[in-house]
Amino acid sequence: MKYRRFGKLDWKVSALGFGAMRLPIIGADRGNVDEDLAIRMMRYAIDHGVNYLDTAYPYHNGNSEKVVGKALQDGYRKKIKLATKMPMRLVNAQVDLDKIFNEQLSRLQTENIDFYLFHGLNMDSWVKMRDLNALQWAENKVEEGRIDYLGFSFHDEYEVFKNIIDGYEGWTFCQILYNYLDMEQQAGVRGLRYAASKGLAVVVMEPIAGGRLAVPPPTEIQAVWDEAKIKRTPADLALQWVWGHLEVSIALSGMSTMQQVIENVESANRSGPRTLTKKELDLITTVKEKYKEHGFIGCTDCGYCQPCPEGVEIPKILSLINEYYKKQGDQEAQQKIVKQYYETVPPEKGVKNCAKCGECEEKCPQQLPISKLLEETNFIFETDRIAIRKLAKV
Repeated sequence: MKYRRFGKLDWKVSALGFGAMRLPIIGADRGNVDEDLAIRMMRYAIDHGVNYLDTAYPYHNGNSEKVVGKALQDGYRKKIKLATKMPMRLVNAQVDLDKIFNEQLSRLQTENIDFYLFHGLNMDSWVKMRDLNALQWAENKVEEGRIDYLGFSFHDEYEVFKNIIDGYEGWTFCQILYNYLDMEQQAGVRGLRYAASKGLAVVVMEPIAGGRLAVPPPTEIQAVWDEAKIKRTPADLALQWVWGHLEVSIALSGMSTMQQVIENVESANRSGPRTLTKKELDLITTVKEKYKEHGFIGCTDCGYCQPCPEGVEIPKILSLINEYYKKQGDQEAQQKIVKQYYETVPPEKGVKNCAKCGECEEKCPQQLPISKLLEETNFIFETDRIAIRKLAKV
């Protein structure tokens, strides 16, 4: 395993971190984690040098922290630094901070959290934090020995990111969205460089764009990759691109299978600031433009996956999520696509009905991971629908 400096701390973190947001599940319920497999996956990663494990209060309907706590028994807690997050959207009074934090300690079966984040900060939650004096609360926890270091994860525009960093001197680290498709989104490359210039460790989430960069690409994009002399998997290319930035301390990967853990550990073992060749970097630039043109999903609308035993309108749903991806950076256009989904796809034919039986994947000539794509679609469209409803109330 390769290790990198974690900001100003006299400690080095593994290039790869284990993100516990996409643990393997049984059936379609995200709360029903396959505990035995998840624990084996986390312990395999730790046994192979991963020393940073990230979870959060709401992941897997609250069960991620519980499974992580079980995985860290038998001496594994001492082998890693543990990160979890305070969900400010669920906090309405200061008393909620203690209530949630104590529940987290119980779930994780630990007496302290090494790296504690305020989860998904944006302008509204940053204002809420100040109104509730949440930073003073966190500093008290540091003094009590319950928290070692404070940070935040982020989802908003660059100027908000800069304001949050400048608004508090006690930050040790931050967590941002960053991959070769999203380098201009949210905090982006400017935020990466600004945080590093302030001495903050930068934890990168979604280095593989939520797994989308690992999905077999459309034919037009695969043709570009085929030009590379060095053959790499799409996931390896995406990770190596992130690790190529000296400002990055660690890349988190939300892994759902043991094979993903094995491959990502091997990728981290090869990581470094100049791993990719100029030719490969040029190919990534070309691929980025192709993704904007064609989207992520190589579905040809052949209809071989139909009929679905559960009635899911697979081709239509894949077409909508592909259009959503193509509108990256255009929030208004993406919201229209989400509305279109809920207006045109009846609930009984929607993504929530996928039973992950695998029948569609056996029939798909493109060999697409349809169950995973539908799961991601459900997560994205449901999250955006909630956001749209909140905007409608303003």
